Amino acid sequence: MSFKSSQAVRKQGQPDKPLRIAVVFPGQGSQTVGMLNELSEEYPIVKQTFSEASEALGFDLWAVCQDEEELAKTENTQPALLAASIAIWRILKENVQFEPLYFAGHSLGEYSALCAAGCIKFADAIKLVHDRGQYMQQAVIGVDTKMAAVLGLENSQVISVCEQVESNNEGAIVSAANFNSPGQVVVAGNTEGVDIFSQHIQCMGKRMVLLKVSVPSHCALMQPATDALAEKLAQCEFQLPETPVIQNRHAAQEKTIATIKKALTEQLSNPVLWTQTMQKFADKHINMIIECGAGTVLSNLAKRQETPIITYPTDKPERLAKLFEKLNEE
Repeated sequence: MSFKSSQAVRKQGQPDKPLRIAVVFPGQGSQTVGMLNELSEEYPIVKQTFSEASEALGFDLWAVCQDEEELAKTENTQPALLAASIAIWRILKENVQFEPLYFAGHSLGEYSALCAAGCIKFADAIKLVHDRGQYMQQAVIGVDTKMAAVLGLENSQVISVCEQVESNNEGAIVSAANFNSPGQVVVAGNTEGVDIFSQHIQCMGKRMVLLKVSVPSHCALMQPATDALAEKLAQCEFQLPETPVIQNRHAAQEKTIATIKKALTEQLSNPVLWTQTMQKFADKHINMIIECGAGTVLSNLAKRQETPIITYPTDKPERLAKLFEKLNEE
């Protein structure tokens, strides 16, 4: 199966409007037990990719994906999701001739994006995110933590309430962790901080949904993990990406290896600017997004942006078939 590049493909009935494609890679929360099982039956590259990952890690990552308790461990979740994303990326590269204009990844997905862009070798990326997961878990040993999605507040309101909680309650830690879409912001911190934050927004007539995570990513509690990650990244060999990657830290493309690593490090204890990333795609006239990885989280978020962009998930055979059919239209 072979198709034209993203810059040459035309939408049916719109000969003057070429498809401008971005590929995005999901982060934690997209994993499910048995993810990619169906794809593995049709595409041998899936298990081949997981075998490579298992060799790098020294344990069977595919078996981990079949075990709910093991998959839930952050140090396992992260390499499992990266392997899933790269397996699907390889399927696309084997079956579709196209050149995305941009890559981006949500949180952990940024490592998948950089790997797909040729910035990090796959085996190195797998070991790196496994270590990242361990650093994150170790950073909050003995600390009660929470993350929650806040619904219906402006970004500035969420930031303001977080600042009020921290300034008025000694020991409380809470901050915006993910700016996912207009009206959906995830906050993270210690249990005291998130609980007080919850009381504040209830008084404002708004609500939040607790997330089932073991580690509060992208907040000040991750600073010890950030420091450890910086040391690990300094030892990793990077190349400049072959395709521009919009990174989470500043919702921008970093131009040097040093700034790529710096943004990747700082990302862990600073918020994911996903809304801004999606707006940047809109500003760049991207008109198709491919979600390369497990689940449909990013496809659903794309619908909620100020400028929605049609997004195609890829984690099941029927979803890939729909994408291939779309790319084959002229």
